[in-house]
Amino acid sequence: MGDFINVTETFGCDVFNDSVMQERLPKKVYKELKKTIEEGKGLSMEIADVVAHEMKEWAIEKGATHYSHWFQPLTGVTAEKHDAFISEPKENGKVLMSFSGKELIKGEPDASSFPSGGLRATFEARGYTTWDCTSPAFVRHDAAGGTLCIPTAFCSYTGEALDQKTPLLRSMEAINTQALRLLRLFGNTTSKRVTPSVGAEQEYFLIDKEKYIERKDLIYTGRTLFGAMPPKGQEMDDHYLGTIRQRVSAYMKEVNEECWRLGVTAKTQHNEVAPSQHELAPIYAPVNIAADHNQLMMRILKKVASRHGMRCLLHEKPFAGLNGSGKHNNWSLTTDDGINLLDPGKTPHENVQFLLVLTCILKAVDDHADLLRESAADVGNDHRLGGNEAPPAVISVFLGEQLEDVLEQLISTGTATHSKKGGKLETGVKTLPDFMKDATDRNRTSPFAFTGNKFEFRMVGSRDSISSCNVVLNTITAEAFKEACDRLEAATDFELAVHDLIKEYATDHQRIVFNGNGYAPEWEKEAIRRGLPNLPSMVDAIPALTTDKAVKLFEEFGVFTRAELESRAEIQYEIYAKAINIEAKTMIDIATKQIIPAVIKYTTVLAESINSVKAVGPIDVSVQTDLLKKSCRLLKTTNSAMNKLGKLVEQIPDHPEGRDRAVFCREKIVPAMEALRTPVDELEMIVDKEMWPMPSYGDLIFEP
Repeated sequence: MGDFINVTETFGCDVFNDSVMQERLPKKVYKELKKTIEEGKGLSMEIADVVAHEMKEWAIEKGATHYSHWFQPLTGVTAEKHDAFISEPKENGKVLMSFSGKELIKGEPDASSFPSGGLRATFEARGYTTWDCTSPAFVRHDAAGGTLCIPTAFCSYTGEALDQKTPLLRSMEAINTQALRLLRLFGNTTSKRVTPSVGAEQEYFLIDKEKYIERKDLIYTGRTLFGAMPPKGQEMDDHYLGTIRQRVSAYMKEVNEECWRLGVTAKTQHNEVAPSQHELAPIYAPVNIAADHNQLMMRILKKVASRHGMRCLLHEKPFAGLNGSGKHNNWSLTTDDGINLLDPGKTPHENVQFLLVLTCILKAVDDHADLLRESAADVGNDHRLGGNEAPPAVISVFLGEQLEDVLEQLISTGTATHSKKGGKLETGVKTLPDFMKDATDRNRTSPFAFTGNKFEFRMVGSRDSISSCNVVLNTITAEAFKEACDRLEAATDFELAVHDLIKEYATDHQRIVFNGNGYAPEWEKEAIRRGLPNLPSMVDAIPALTTDKAVKLFEEFGVFTRAELESRAEIQYEIYAKAINIEAKTMIDIATKQIIPAVIKYTTVLAESINSVKAVGPIDVSVQTDLLKKSCRLLKTTNSAMNKLGKLVEQIPDHPEGRDRAVFCREKIVPAMEALRTPVDELEMIVDKEMWPMPSYGDLIFEP
């Protein structure tokens, strides 16, 4: 049965959380630190020294020997540098374990070696990490022992954000300020803070480690660059929510335990649609903590897989022809005293505050659909968006029957007089209990769907940080709230003004609302007719970052400067070009060293077999001959496609870094890669399995 785990005792045991701080810190220090966390009040070095000392003592008790400023540079993964607690040896050769307030608050990693998009030159190395005290420190245990990890922001010497967290924290301040203005207009004088709350569902694949190491494409790129579909894929729908295999169950148990120890509220786990695909979802948390927790969750998923003889694949599309993996970002706005601004209540048509919040968000998404699409732009996501399991590359909003009906009333008559009710679920089985169903169905094809009391942004890729999309969601909503508050604060008749504003926003932005099938070909045509942007690839989406509209938006709320936006665009182009270059070179390497030699061996054996059979007498060898001819024809096509791809790869450095190179990779390299894959996948269906140089899709996805 395995070891019994007491979740209530285990949860957060390796986290320097509020209960630990309250227990270990002097009352005065604890109160001052809480003011910093809750109100953004400055922290004196005197207080920081006390916090650092107690944090160090606690961490040492947990087995920590080192501390690290844990941050999220623009590489897509986390970064850390470990320093031991030991101080300079005394005359007697003994050392002390020390950790100062200065070391807690400030770190100085090399800023020139991380992506900066031109903000930092190689000779300008200074960068700073600074403690994000709103996200608790934790002790992480691994092969290196125990390490005290301190969540931090990462900025350049000149103050620009070089990470994911800094703009996220800035956007949280922006939406807090504007949301409080809106609440005050409706008479709320008690709420002191509004925080975006997020729950990020994490999808992933598990495959056997021994088979993984035989696939150089998985090792180098995270996805299979070659691979024919097996006789069975996911068409039977028998994996989704099916019984979890014992090997995977043991893995999930250990993942949960590690998550819980670090305060990550891992809650829901299940098999996803594709074979060997799974999902893990946490409970909601403030968005910056949710972003930290998701990074921890991804690390744990990969680390624990290794201990179980498996590999965790977080690529958005590791297998062509199967569902890819996303990260559904469930976003809501909640006050410090428990009010959810996205809760419509039982009668949404009468909930004026909710209707204003809702229509402001519609306006925000419609005005900045290109930015929201860009926030989910990723090389791997280009293979996923628009597929049968993922939302299309066109941004739209699903509201459901109830809210769509309320808005239609407002638009057509100026007044909403009723809300559709859920009604009783009719199952037709007397022994099943009756219950009231929801007032609206769900829509899995919508990229931005209202799901009862939150919005679910379904476009984010499984490897991506959730910070980018939430920076955009927070900031565009802050802008919409600000514009609404500016008008309402100046109005002489508030009730009339808010009524008119809700109707205006609902009318002007109804084009963004779509409750139908987002996968249908007709929707793409309809979206074009409505004037909605269709940005199918990452390269198409990146320019949204540096439009005058985007610069004005982000600079107004202090989230990004123009220079920071331009640097991020350059980084995105660079990431795209580098990723495609690596994939193309990997394909050439595999084709040259594995595929072509294997096919030559097969055709040689086949030719020798034909000659041997012919030597026996007049026996029909037409089947063997046809196979030989087909294999040789496909081999020639493979070699030709490989040579063409190789010549194109050689041309990549001829194109200037940035957009030119990224566009060349998308328009020339990607089609050439597809042209190489096609004959290879066909050859896989012909060549003797014993001679094929790598595990097949069937080997990988049905034998984890």
